[in-house]
Amino acid sequence: MKVIQELIAYFERRGRLTPPQIHKLLDQGLLAGDAPPNMLGLCEPIGATYYSLVSGDSYGSVWGTDTYTGDSALAPAAVHAGVVQTGETAVVKVTVVQPLLQYQGSARNGVSSQDYGHYGTAYRLACV
Repeated sequence: MKVIQELIAYFERRGRLTPPQIHKLLDQGLLAGDAPPNMLGLCEPIGATYYSLVSGDSYGSVWGTDTYTGDSALAPAAVHAGVVQTGETAVVKVTVVQPLLQYQGSARNGVSSQDYGHYGTAYRLACV
């Protein structure tokens, strides 16, 4: 699945895949795998993109706002980011980004995230 996701991300970044084409791949089950608990071990290289099937949850450790530490729990981070609601299951786009020097916590969508200093890996979430 990871190789397929890397190919999809490669063509998407170059504008060779349209949103309808991506949704067609999703509908065929070729694009998204079940979400891991966090992004540890997947947060490289910067710019890598993954599509994961996430079931929104309001419980779990989350550090940051909009940009999350690589060890932040994916399900509550997705709820915090507003890309999925608690109890909803949806495909989300996870993009590995440059780590921040400081992560600012906040309360959003029923999930509270925490502040954190520098952490070596980071990701951002988006709707598909």
